[in-house]
Amino acid sequence: MTIQEYLQQSHPCSTVKSYLREITIFLQQNPRAENYGYKEVMQYIGVLRIRYSNVKNVHRILQAIKKYYHYLHYTGQRKDNPARAIRLRDNKTKDIQLQDLLTASELLQLLQPPKERYSLLTIRNKVMMSLLVNQALKVGEIVQLELRHLNLQAGTILIPGTGHTNKRTLQLKAEQIMLLHEYLTEGRPHLVTGSVAESSKLLVTQSGQPASISDIQYVVKSFRHLFAEKHLTAQVIRMSVIMNLLNAGNDIRVVQVFAGHMHPDTTEKYKQAHIEILKMEIQKHHPLQ
Repeated sequence: MTIQEYLQQSHPCSTVKSYLREITIFLQQNPRAENYGYKEVMQYIGVLRIRYSNVKNVHRILQAIKKYYHYLHYTGQRKDNPARAIRLRDNKTKDIQLQDLLTASELLQLLQPPKERYSLLTIRNKVMMSLLVNQALKVGEIVQLELRHLNLQAGTILIPGTGHTNKRTLQLKAEQIMLLHEYLTEGRPHLVTGSVAESSKLLVTQSGQPASISDIQYVVKSFRHLFAEKHLTAQVIRMSVIMNLLNAGNDIRVVQVFAGHMHPDTTEKYKQAHIEILKMEIQKHHPLQ
């Protein structure tokens, strides 16, 4: 298996291309990289920090390097991944905007997308939104989904994962199974009819091409009128679902697996945000206020 084939198992073409470019540069500048340990990789990261003022560039290259060593480990060429534990402390994730989060009842409003002039797209859009609301998927994960990832008989869906989320298998709700069955038998076959080459992707456009991230974002934007005081995005929906799970008392480790978070502290920030919400509620209703 080549590294390109390995990357294509869990990443879209654009991400594979980006990773391959950074890995090629890394190997050209470090001919002995295959045998590097943690110290040597960290030295290279130090060089990158001097070279790039924007930490996002360093983070992108680090992710590619991690994939390179994971590939060597996956194919048995190494027994470890020397870059696995490396994290950029100054690469802070965006704070959770509490004022934008949706309640469970507000999330339910997203399961009924506005009707499209082309009725088959309405069914597809319902599938899109159900995956956002019920499984809290990232848009990058949704566009990767293929027909083979669905198991309607078992009521599960395999999420390939991305460079930022883990691969995982999630349960489908009963209404989702019915919706997906309708889409697969009545909607999707008509959408791909006449396309040059039938796509293996689960979600497709009116012309039968794989749905893109911008297609999903467009559908999400169609709901913004319902929440005028909130900045509605696919990421806000994902954050809201995760927060509601923690609010319901679910174990943080269970939520971490559900969300595909690679690191426990990513889930922990939601827990801390939950505490802030409780503090705000206590202050609001405190008898001395």
